[in-house]
Amino acid sequence: MEHILQYATEILLLLFLIITFLQSGIDKVFDWKGNLSWLKGHFEGTPLGSLVPILLGIVLLSEVVAGILCAIGIYQLLMLDSKSMALYGAIMSCVSLLMLLFGQRMAKDYEGAKTIAVYFIPAILLVFILQQ
Repeated sequence: MEHILQYATEILLLLFLIITFLQSGIDKVFDWKGNLSWLKGHFEGTPLGSLVPILLGIVLLSEVVAGILCAIGIYQLLMLDSKSMALYGAIMSCVSLLMLLFGQRMAKDYEGAKTIAVYFIPAILLVFILQQ
């Protein structure tokens, strides 16, 4: 119980990232064709258009890794009083979001890019907190 209170902010932010990235990754796995179809249309006419399948796989992998690292990070915070995996998860979350932001900007989807910025704020805040 002591570690839950000691790391309440970190745990809540990690849970936010776990929900965000594991849900997104699971959605991509179970609806690969739907996601691929939508993204092909979204990136049509951009330099990324022909790379959509491989880029979707990279984003899927980065999101799942981020979510898993965050989950391991919670375990380490609570059981081992260690922040290392939580920090790696937060950093991987930021990298994943930056990839998504790059894609949205390339597709000239500025509203979508703004949404990603909203997710980036708690992720980068978590990196900052874990580095203290």
